[in-house]
Amino acid sequence: MVTDLAKKTITRILKLAAFSRWGKDADSPAPETTRFLQGPQRRGFEFWRAIKIFFELINGFRTFHFVGPCVTVFGSARFDENHPYYKLAREVGNELAKVGFTVMTGGGPGIMEAANRGAKDAGGKSLGCNITLPTEQKHNPYLDQWITFRYFFVRKLMLVKYSYGFIAMPGGFGTIDEIFECLTLIQTGKIKEFPLVFFGKEYWEPLLNFMKEKLVAAGTIDPSDLDKFHVSDNPAEAVALVKETAMKRFGVSYGATPSRKWYLWE
Repeated sequence: MVTDLAKKTITRILKLAAFSRWGKDADSPAPETTRFLQGPQRRGFEFWRAIKIFFELINGFRTFHFVGPCVTVFGSARFDENHPYYKLAREVGNELAKVGFTVMTGGGPGIMEAANRGAKDAGGKSLGCNITLPTEQKHNPYLDQWITFRYFFVRKLMLVKYSYGFIAMPGGFGTIDEIFECLTLIQTGKIKEFPLVFFGKEYWEPLLNFMKEKLVAAGTIDPSDLDKFHVSDNPAEAVALVKETAMKRFGVSYGATPSRKWYLWE
């Protein structure tokens, strides 16, 4: 027999799950990007979000179309300039710039700032795909060009689309999310097997062991999937792996940049 309290609870749940209020209460003052991911909204809201996402994509395409071959460096925003990983990331950015790559990062502080800073130290190009967050993040001061995105999925698209290699410095949830998205795209053939280097053997060792001892053992990935990335502790070696794979195996070159079209206001 259903009690009155149970009936009231069920009624409340059904109201919250109604089309216009799926997720949190649609009348709450949540930021628009949060509301967008809270399930179906009013059609006008959904249509306007689609338009804003379209223009965010176009802005990214227009900004990064002429930047040349990039390598994306992933890593935590939480390491300051005195941290050993910050110093190593700066060396990585420096080495990438020396061999002619444009260094792309998430545009924020920590490892991202260090890699961009290293590129500037060597006179190279430095790009950032920043993101609007409640507490983070302001773009770092070592960028030649940057965009601040509203949506993580648009930002991640740009970090992958214009890169011919990826270097995974130590980081947290965001870094791991980005790394495994790249590995999934490589594994499924959505992008060519451009190199991904885990930098920092000691830091990444437990995760790498998990992949080997659990994922391979369970059959959820193939043993050959472990060959889709490299591990290094040496900035010059990491960059050499990227250069060797991206430039020789897959034909990436420093060819002429696309010409700008006046009629596209470029």
